Order: sequence, then C-alpha cells, then structure tokens
Amino acid sequence: MWHLCVVRILIVEDEEALAEAVARGLRREGMAVDVALDGDEGHEKATITRYDVVVLDRDLPGMHGDQLCREIVASGALTRVLMLTASDAVADRVEGLSLGADDYLAKPFAFPELVARVRALARRATPVTPPVLVAGDVELDPARRTVSRAGKPVELTRKEFGVLEVLLAARGSVVSSEELLERVWDENADPFTTTVRVTVMTLRKKLGEPGVIDTVVGSGYRVSPTVGERGGSAGQSGVGGQDSGAG
Repeated sequence: MWHLCVVRILIVEDEEALAEAVARGLRREGMAVDVALDGDEGHEKATITRYDVVVLDRDLPGMHGDQLCREIVASGALTRVLMLTASDAVADRVEGLSLGADDYLAKPFAFPELVARVRALARRATPVTPPVLVAGDVELDPARRTVSRAGKPVELTRKEFGVLEVLLAARGSVVSSEELLERVWDENADPFTTTVRVTVMTLRKKLGEPGVIDTVVGSGYRVSPTVGERGGSAGQSGVGGQDSGAG
C-alpha cells in the first residue's frame, strides 16, 4: 500500500523534556509523532510501526543509538534516520553517517532547522508518487494534497484529508475508529475520544450530498458504495448511515 500523506515521526531520546518539547513542536507542524525514551523501546516501536523519519539520539540507555541505527538500516525499510548528538566534532559526524544515518544534527539545535531536515528526509522516504484516489465523483490527490467532488475543489483540514485518504484507500472496506486514530493521529490520541467521530461529521458536511461516508454500526466507517450515483443514498443494509456513531 502506498504511503499516506501524514508524516510519521519517531523520536528516540532519553532526555524526556527535550523529547516531549520536540514532539509537541512537530505535532504543531501537522506530523504524527511517537516518543521512545530508550533504545530498546525505540527498537520495539520502529519494528512495529512504519515511520518516515526516526530522530535518534546516539547516547541512549538500553540499545545504543548506533546499534539502533544499524538495525533500522539493515531492516531495508524506507525509514530515514536523523541522528542527534551532543558533539559537533567532524569525526563524530562522519562516524554517525557511516552507520547509515541519513543526516546529523548536533545539540543544541534550532527547532526550525530540525523541522526543515525532518521534512527533507520525509520526502526522501516516499520514493514514488502515490496514485490519485477516486470513488465516484470524489477525487483525492495525495501528492498535490487536493480533494474535489464533481470537479469542484473541497477544502479540508490535515486530519479530514487523512481520514478521507484512509477510507478511499480501503476501497469500500470498513475502517475502525481505532485504525483511523492510529494512522491519521498518533499513539498519544485518546482511544476513547470523540475526535474521529467529530472529524468524520465535519468531513461529511464539506463533501456534501449524496453522502460519501457510511457508518457501519459497531465496526467503523467506509466509503459508501453509492458515491457518485445520481440520487444515491448513503444508507445500506447493516449500515448506520450518516448520523450514527461507530462503536
């Protein structure tokens, strides 16, 4: 499956205050960010989840940052590694890059520079242009970050765009609220929150009628099979329609 538009970042840094400050800043930039406070936790997260960029401190408790970098590179994943270190010595930079890191940043660093480097690495982590997603008269272009319906542009927020992208990519299959939280938000999202339901409600309003997104009661959401049909209805057998919440 192609890469979704939301940039996913893993920060592996044992200085908790620094890790959380960077995470908050990157989330304000629209990225989904997870945090690990030691090398072992970082390795576990990087093994389970596909990240675009890992921001990796070298001197970590548990698995050392050097070893974690080697593990990520050896996995063959497209994940890019931005290595952080307290030293700006040329020898240290060379050593870090020789481990397979894609970029190197010395502490202390300017946050705008970190953001710029992360964005550049994230672009490199997506080597192919994702296909345009179409369902009936709804069209989403992940590369251009545009959505249209019946040829007319629809302005969406980042999260609304991400939810619609996941649903369109599912090609009519049901996607649970939990999966939407995981793929569009990040691990810090409260699984009991109404965030997904509210986002789906505003997305439905912006997309207009006939309805594009069905609620499958007790299961989640899907793109309606009647999208684009003249006079089509959003409700289907076993489907909660547009006003019910997913369980």
